[in-house]
Amino acid sequence: MNSYYDKWNKIYRNYPLSSLGWELNRPRPILIEFIEKGLIKKGKMLDICCGAGTNSVYLAKNNFSVYASDISLKAIQYAKEKALQKKVQINLILQNFINLSFTNEIFDFVFDMGCFHHVQISDRTAFIESVKMVLKKNGLYMLTCFSDKNGSSWNHFSKTHLKQIFSEYFKLLEIRHYSSIEGDGIKRFFYTVLMKK
Repeated sequence: MNSYYDKWNKIYRNYPLSSLGWELNRPRPILIEFIEKGLIKKGKMLDICCGAGTNSVYLAKNNFSVYASDISLKAIQYAKEKALQKKVQINLILQNFINLSFTNEIFDFVFDMGCFHHVQISDRTAFIESVKMVLKKNGLYMLTCFSDKNGSSWNHFSKTHLKQIFSEYFKLLEIRHYSSIEGDGIKRFFYTVLMKK
């Protein structure tokens, strides 16, 4: 594991959750919307880069069979505590998100809130192929990543760029652009892409 990815364990160890912008302490509104609209059916799912487990808990409470993985042991500990508090079952796994260690075609749904945009460019193909590999045929991948409306950066994406990256691997069902006031009080812009294998 290179030091670029190892930093996540240090971040979760060294900073309170309230200071981490991506940790809202409530499930993502767009995830709730897609579930309530029936765009994502209940089944076996993976919350990749689950962080403190807020979205995982929401999905477990909504009768998904939840597997949640993160590269940070401290994040996994937070998620375990949250699952115990809410009395839900979540299968928590400490692992590198670049090469997922699951059986092929095991999940109906992969949820990615802010994982892909932290994958280094050199690792993107391996990451996408790993997500595709663990999804069942017709399985869904819901990706949320930084929009280029936040400014120019290697990990801020335009709609065109996202289509170029993912259309080779998935059928793109919906692309949504929106803003969100994050956990640190800062307004950021995101794309959410719902895709089918």
